[in-house]
Amino acid sequence: MIKKYMELVKFSHTIFSIPFILIAMIVASGGWFGWKLLFLGLLAAISARNFAMALNRLADIEIDAKNPRTQNRPSVTGEVKEGEIKLFVLANALIFIGVSYLINPLAFKLSLPILFILGGYSYFKRFSAYSHMVLGISLGLAPIAGVIAVSQSVPCWAVFLAIGVMFWVAGFDILYSLQDIEFDKNEGLYSIPAIVGEKGAVFISGMFHLFSVIFWFLFVIYAKLGFFAYLAVIVSAVMLYYEQSLVRKDYKNIPKAFFDTNGFLGILFLILIILDKV
Repeated sequence: MIKKYMELVKFSHTIFSIPFILIAMIVASGGWFGWKLLFLGLLAAISARNFAMALNRLADIEIDAKNPRTQNRPSVTGEVKEGEIKLFVLANALIFIGVSYLINPLAFKLSLPILFILGGYSYFKRFSAYSHMVLGISLGLAPIAGVIAVSQSVPCWAVFLAIGVMFWVAGFDILYSLQDIEFDKNEGLYSIPAIVGEKGAVFISGMFHLFSVIFWFLFVIYAKLGFFAYLAVIVSAVMLYYEQSLVRKDYKNIPKAFFDTNGFLGILFLILIILDKV
């Protein structure tokens, strides 16, 4: 039962957002922020992502059924029924709102707008290629939520960190969409690869990842961090260059570039920020 829901929402991909929530919380608190906030922060992150991914699966059942790459998803095969997905979406939305209430008043006030943004991605690709940016914004909210949990404010450095995450996610989502370029064209779905072609999409993705590095440098500068934080940005730049190189060499490398490279990027960034604060 648990396994099929984890497959439904690709629970392993939570690794993309959680490190940056923790990074924001560590920097905002100047170090350790306490076990209570750690537990609530992780629960908020997981429930928010479960809500967004399950809603996306619910909205895309008919589309996923037509796409050979997605035909085996639990939402398509019937392993998880449509009614069960709706209940899962509602449950995670309520958990997120409840946890936000326990964190602080500002987090609670922003919980519904955040859910609205997270849910918007599921429908954006039907009318706009900016869906990649909406996904980026959705994950970019992670560090914003982290700093709000600690300080009930949004300092300039947190905005730079969030914008960096936004361009990072949008950049790798464009690369991931290359797998579905022909399908998107045939179905009239709006993705950057389907609109500008493969070369144009790879170029835009590369520019987005360059912007990520620039904004992460600004984050380190404005947060007045030290050597290990700068090293985190440099390591991230190298990993993003490697990711771009993998995809440009062979599109068969997209799954490896998508999960392995980006997953390790967030973890290494977090470790180096912890070292910087230690």
